[in-house]
Amino acid sequence: MSTIMDNKNLEQAIKWIDEHLQEGKNLPQLLQEVGMRFNLGPKDTAFLERFFKSNNKDMQTK
Repeated sequence: MSTIMDNKNLEQAIKWIDEHLQEGKNLPQLLQEVGMRFNLGPKDTAFLERFFKSNNKDMQTK
C-alpha cells in the first residue's frame, strides 16, 4: 500500500516541479522544497533531480 502512496506523491511532485519550472523558478530551490511538501525520501528526491536534469539536457539538444 505504501508503494502506491509513494508513487502518487512522486507523480504529484513531478507535476508541481514542472509547473514551477514553467513559471521560471530554479530547479535546486524546488528540489529542496519538494521533499517536505510531498513527504518524499532521499531516494525519491534524488530520482527527481536526475529526472529533471536529464529532461533539461534533452530539451537543450533539440
